[in-house]
Amino acid sequence: MLAELSLVLSVGWAAYLVVLSAWIVLQKRSSASTMAWILGLSLLPVVGFALYHWFGPMRIKRQALRRRRNRQRLGQVDDWIEPATLAALAEQPASARAITLTQRTTAQPISTAQRIDMLSDGAATFSALLEAIGNARQHVHLEYYIVEPDQTGMAIREALIKAAARGVQVRLLADAVGSARLNWRFLKPLRDAGGEVAFFHPFRLATLKPLLNLRTHRKIVVIDGRVGFAGGVNLTDQQDERLRSDAFRDLHLRMEGEAVHGLQAVFIEDWMYATRKPLIQHGLFPTLPPGELAAQWLPSGPDNRWEPIHRVLVQAIHDASQRLWLVTPYFVPTEAARFALTSAALRGIDVRLLVPRRADTWLVTLASRSFYDELLRAGVRVFEYLPRMLHTKAMLVDSQLSILGSANFDERSFRLNFELCVCLHGQAPAATLQHIIETDLGHTREVIRPRILPLWRRLAEATARLFAPVL
Repeated sequence: MLAELSLVLSVGWAAYLVVLSAWIVLQKRSSASTMAWILGLSLLPVVGFALYHWFGPMRIKRQALRRRRNRQRLGQVDDWIEPATLAALAEQPASARAITLTQRTTAQPISTAQRIDMLSDGAATFSALLEAIGNARQHVHLEYYIVEPDQTGMAIREALIKAAARGVQVRLLADAVGSARLNWRFLKPLRDAGGEVAFFHPFRLATLKPLLNLRTHRKIVVIDGRVGFAGGVNLTDQQDERLRSDAFRDLHLRMEGEAVHGLQAVFIEDWMYATRKPLIQHGLFPTLPPGELAAQWLPSGPDNRWEPIHRVLVQAIHDASQRLWLVTPYFVPTEAARFALTSAALRGIDVRLLVPRRADTWLVTLASRSFYDELLRAGVRVFEYLPRMLHTKAMLVDSQLSILGSANFDERSFRLNFELCVCLHGQAPAATLQHIIETDLGHTREVIRPRILPLWRRLAEATARLFAPVL
């Protein structure tokens, strides 16, 4: 009897492993990821199967199907750009390739703006945002990773309540993990005033995966389809230097013009995805005159297999002919990104990396520093920002292409989170970004040579680097 039972269990176990391995292999993930899942599920036959069902890549595919349906319901937004302007951009290799790559991976067209302001830090960002909300006449759309019920969050909430009271349609989409402290009691006055509130990937037993991954890391505000904000600043006191001396150093963007339509399209898709309801309202995409500043939105997320932000950043590094300056709070590059940076430095490009001396997560700091020696030997100049946490995410390519937004230079932003960057083309925005980066470089310490570290420190950094795919 025991022998027969043992035989049945052995055959069942073997069949389970064959079916499971075939299922995982057919997902065509990386070799390391595939082997890790097969090994883990082999050791945990029942629990492992459930974990893979809810935490594995199949969940990303199910999320992607629903987002594609939302895109079809939203339809195509028809932005355009003057042929002469497009012809001028085509003469700049970095811009031309970024435009093509962005359009083919995201379907976001190149468009124009009448005005673009780069806002350094939270004080300037919140002041501009409150003014824009105060001037809203039709709608205010907000999407944030972090909305805190603190002094900053209350100021924004009160402005939204006033807007709703005068008939403006207010919609707030907050990430359920990043804004975990945002409770319904805090939101009740806004809802009572007529504002709508939704959470991105709230915790449910049937959708356990989004509890840690698949977050919306985007920061979006659209006012009347005419004015837009995006970048790295969250709605929290932690990013307002007027309230905290250790507030994050950050960069945000304010834009006017038809390019805001692309930002509106990203928000509407996320809103319909989160609420499962259509968003129909007059004036979402008002007719606006073209501007002189070329811009193109670059949304990315785990529902897009092309990893648009990852691809565009790596391609921009390869296209740099004189200068490549990168600012990021979390530097845990993929192999392709690391290879591109070192190759650019080896061919004589002025490659500079600006990171915080200490990130807000010690594991990220250790992982980032594990890459220093290779970068320095290739000729990359590494600078650590000293005064406070550096939260800016930006890349400057030559004197023509500027890329900034919400995405860190790590695998989580490239592959796991929903992110949003913008590509700005032309010398004017590049000159502004250059000035901002040079200002920050004045508060840094340059890492001038490969470091001689004790064994325990090298081991700590190398160990932290193992967690790169999830940092």
